[in-house]
Amino acid sequence: MAFSAISSTISSSRPEWVQRFARFGLAAKGIVYCLVGILAFMAAFELGGNSEQNLNKQDIFRFILQQPFGQVLLALVAIGLVCYALWRLTQAIMDTEQKGTDAKGIARRIGYAFSGLVYGSLAFYAAKMVLGSSSGSGGGNSRQTLARKLLEQPFGQWLAGAVALGIIGVGIYQIYRAYSEKYLKKIQSSRLPSDKQHLLIQTGKIGYTARGIVWGIIGFLFMKAAINANAQEAGGSSSAFVFLENSSYGSFLLGAVAIGLLCYGIFMFVRAKAEVINT
Repeated sequence: MAFSAISSTISSSRPEWVQRFARFGLAAKGIVYCLVGILAFMAAFELGGNSEQNLNKQDIFRFILQQPFGQVLLALVAIGLVCYALWRLTQAIMDTEQKGTDAKGIARRIGYAFSGLVYGSLAFYAAKMVLGSSSGSGGGNSRQTLARKLLEQPFGQWLAGAVALGIIGVGIYQIYRAYSEKYLKKIQSSRLPSDKQHLLIQTGKIGYTARGIVWGIIGFLFMKAAINANAQEAGGSSSAFVFLENSSYGSFLLGAVAIGLLCYGIFMFVRAKAEVINT
């Protein structure tokens, strides 16, 4: 089916579902990042026996499942992540953000689609855990798998290096979004409590900066895997946390990034409340 035909088919239904899905999805994403931040902070200072080696999103799902009413809570998170994925795919297919069909616009829409697929896979993983199956690989293993498959190809080290540069670029863009204040572009501050507006908005700047640092470290580890032709050196967020913990003043660095990720989670709630959702 042609791209335009898919768009017209989806747009024939009432657009309110897009807003509901987007806000519920942003809230679910906020819950996941808040838990990542809290548990990473506890791991940084060895509180509660937590380890920075088990802090990817899949491990967060296991943590939720272990709580009272864990299956219900994880099911709600899974539904929320499905909503977030559908919203991202809607942005890509229907071009609700009006990015257009030039090279830059297509690239942004591909980014929305990729985000939708990533969070859709996370929702699928969470749903499997709710239904009693916890099989699957963590974020670090998936990146090692990707690195290994790339390295097996002709010019594999160059391909892996290009992917590493792309990941680092994502990290730099997250920090750029923070300090250019592009993250505020669609936030209606009038919908936030007036006495807390500045604090809530600042959580976004701190959060996007922390997220950029984590992406940058993941990219650096992927680059090491490319240079050394060793897929085992690639890793996800858990590996990034271990890298920080093993650095000079590691506990403080990991603790600072953990607070930043908690702020990012809080800002997802701000987005759920105050973002303009185009339909």
